[in-house]
Amino acid sequence: MSGVLRVVLGDQLSTDIAALRDYGAGDVVLLAEVRGECTYVAHHGQKIVMVLAAMRHFAAGLRARGLRVEYVALDDPANTHCLRGEVARAVGRLGCGSVVCTEPGEFRVAEDMQSWHVAAGVPVEIRGDDRFFCSRQDFMQWAQGKRQLRQEFFYRDMRRRTGLLMEGREPAGGAWNYDAENRKKLPAGVKLPAPRRFAPDAITHAVMALVAAQFPDHFGTLDGFAWPVTAAQAQAALDDFITHRLAQFGDWQDAMKHGALVLFHARIGAALNIGLLDPRQVCGAVAAEYHAGRVPLNAAEGFIRQVLGWREYIRGIYWLHMPRYAQLNALQAERKLPWFYWTGETDMNCLRQSIAATRDHAYAHHIQRLMVTGNFALLAGIDPALVDEWYLVVYADAFEWVEMPNTRGMALFADGGIVGSKPYAASGAYINKMSDYCGNCIYDVKDATGERACPFNALYWDFIARHAGRFENNPRMAMPLRTLEKMAPARVGALRARAAQVLGALDRGERI
Repeated sequence: MSGVLRVVLGDQLSTDIAALRDYGAGDVVLLAEVRGECTYVAHHGQKIVMVLAAMRHFAAGLRARGLRVEYVALDDPANTHCLRGEVARAVGRLGCGSVVCTEPGEFRVAEDMQSWHVAAGVPVEIRGDDRFFCSRQDFMQWAQGKRQLRQEFFYRDMRRRTGLLMEGREPAGGAWNYDAENRKKLPAGVKLPAPRRFAPDAITHAVMALVAAQFPDHFGTLDGFAWPVTAAQAQAALDDFITHRLAQFGDWQDAMKHGALVLFHARIGAALNIGLLDPRQVCGAVAAEYHAGRVPLNAAEGFIRQVLGWREYIRGIYWLHMPRYAQLNALQAERKLPWFYWTGETDMNCLRQSIAATRDHAYAHHIQRLMVTGNFALLAGIDPALVDEWYLVVYADAFEWVEMPNTRGMALFADGGIVGSKPYAASGAYINKMSDYCGNCIYDVKDATGERACPFNALYWDFIARHAGRFENNPRMAMPLRTLEKMAPARVGALRARAAQVLGALDRGERI
């Protein structure tokens, strides 16, 4: 037996991935489309198309460079439809003496990978994934001995380590964080630049037909598919963001607008998460725009904080706490996921807008996810396992390592404060402040108890009342708790009665 089988997963489509670095004569690269990865949750069709099309383009690129590639298509009759099976089959078929792979992003795959050597009958070397700024081991060292982990302090350390937006040992502009300047409501009349779209080529069209045939019942539509599926397209998407939207991103990254999908966001998370873009390259390009005087500091810092700070921090939290993290339910939420999360059929305009965008494009920006769909799930007490699954299914950029801590931690507070120091609970006033959704809604955002009162309002105060005992020692929850204490009992009763009405309708499957 000779030669090394070098396995590349569907979210490792980087030419300098660790498993490929010392490729030599006699080696073979394996990429396999397996049903198990498409169906462990019923992923949005566009997500499956994006990953499989990107894999096929990546394989073609490797072959063009002279590498030998063994590619297993989803509809190959011999496909075992699991990664372990395809590794074992390839070793047997090709006579490889060993396997080299890169550590996966998801815990379930990492566990499976530990048994590959048994299935394949040859040694398996698992290399670290150094596409991230912070390795899993480095994060564990940073976390060691700390009573609480907070993203802000991790982010500062990462800024110092990388030198991004630094002036010597001090942050550019004198402050670490310009989050307070990232919360402006979008004024009426602001022109929104259309983001770059990528028309499917023959390879992608073939994948679209395959996915439509294989997974006809999966969430979402393939119509209008326009995701980047090559490194060149991903770079073009990044360049388009930097040229046309980055300068305004800082002011309006938290804004929402009726009928607007992207606003000033980059929409490159999916390309980053499958390896078509490198985070160092992305952050470096954004920092260069600031240093050249082409974009303001609050835009560059706000964006880099999302990638260098939040994305890396969330990954570290995931690996630090798995597998226990997947079972956390600190608020003991048990309600079933409302059916409108799958259909968008609700009279609440903010939810309807966010879910429709998700259904049609496998995308919604971070405030729609956190403060609309996530906030409603938090206030209504929806089972975090069901919410986890929904987010993992519906978004093209959702892989468990990035999805679960954002959902279970940030949005639902199900981890009891590991990720965030308080629950991100809000009434309709927040959505009205940051969007124009409420003006197009049949519910009255200024009413909390009437038949047409915005459901967010009563649900918010019901949530605070339900969990008052849990939050009484949390200084960041002191203000809403004091407000609740000062309310007249009749007012509290009316709010909770309206919340019970809304929750009862949810439980009966009625439209709200």
